[in-house]
Amino acid sequence: MMKKVLVTGAGTGFGHEAAMRLAEKGFEVIASVEIWAQKQTVERDAKARGVKLQVEKLDVTVAGDRKKALDWGIEILVNNAGVLEGGAVVDIPGDNMRREFEVNVIGPILLTQGIAKQMVKRGKGRIVWVSSREGLNVNPFTGIYSASKHAIEAVAETMKMELQEFGIEVATVNPGPFLTGFNDRGFETWKSWEDEPSERLFNYSKLAFPRAQFDPEPVYATLTAVAAGELDTYRNLEPKSMLDETKQLIMAPWDKKTTDDLGKRAEQVKKCYEMTPETPAPTKPGK
Repeated sequence: MMKKVLVTGAGTGFGHEAAMRLAEKGFEVIASVEIWAQKQTVERDAKARGVKLQVEKLDVTVAGDRKKALDWGIEILVNNAGVLEGGAVVDIPGDNMRREFEVNVIGPILLTQGIAKQMVKRGKGRIVWVSSREGLNVNPFTGIYSASKHAIEAVAETMKMELQEFGIEVATVNPGPFLTGFNDRGFETWKSWEDEPSERLFNYSKLAFPRAQFDPEPVYATLTAVAAGELDTYRNLEPKSMLDETKQLIMAPWDKKTTDDLGKRAEQVKKCYEMTPETPAPTKPGK
C-alpha cells in the first residue's frame, strides 16, 4: 500500500482539509505550504485534531523548493496549489497572467516531472490533479484561471496515457463553486494590478463571482478518497448535482454562432453585477 503523500497548497482550503483527513487515515502526509508563515498554523491545526503530519515550505514556482521535494520519497502526489486571478481577459495585466500560469500549470508540472520519474522506478504511484469545473466550462471574469485549468486537463489526460504502462495512476478532481473564500478573493486581485484603471472595460468594484457557492464537504471527501485510492474514477466532479449542466455546457459551443447576441450583455456577465460576494447555495449538492 502506498503511504507517503505530498499535498501541495495545504495551507488553506481543499488541500488543508485533505491533508488532515489523509493523516487521520494513517497516511504519512507531507502538507506543503507556500510561505513559512503558514507552517505554524498547519502544525497547530494538526495538533488540535490529534493527527501527525510533516509540514514543509514548498512554493511550486521555486526551483529550490521543488528540488527539496525529491528527497521526500513521495508515492502519492496531490497537485492542489493554485491561485485565481479574476478579471476580463482583455483587462488582466501580463504579469498577473504569467503568475497564474506559473502557479497553476508550470510549477506543478515541473514538480511532477521529478516525482513521477521516481514513481516509475518503483513501478507504482498516484498523481492527483486538482483541476476545476472551470477546466471543463467557462465563466466571465475567470477566463485566465479557466485557461490554466483547461491546460491542467490536457496535461493530466495526456499523463494518464503516458504513465499507465509504468504502473502510475492519474486522476483529476474538479471542484465547482464552493464557499472557501477562494473564488471571492480571486475577484479582488484587481486592487493590486499595475495598470491604468481608466482603460479597463469593467468596473471591478461592482463585480462578484457569478455563482452561489456550496458547502465544501463533498470536495473534501472526494479529494481524500481519490488520493487514498478508495475511488478509482479518472474524472471526479463536485458537486455531482452540476454534472448534467457541465456536460451540456461542454457541448454548447458546437451550436454557437459568432453573431449570437452581438451588442447585448451576456447573461453570465449580468450575474456578476447582480451577485453578492460569498452567496451560499440554497441547497447542499447532491451525492
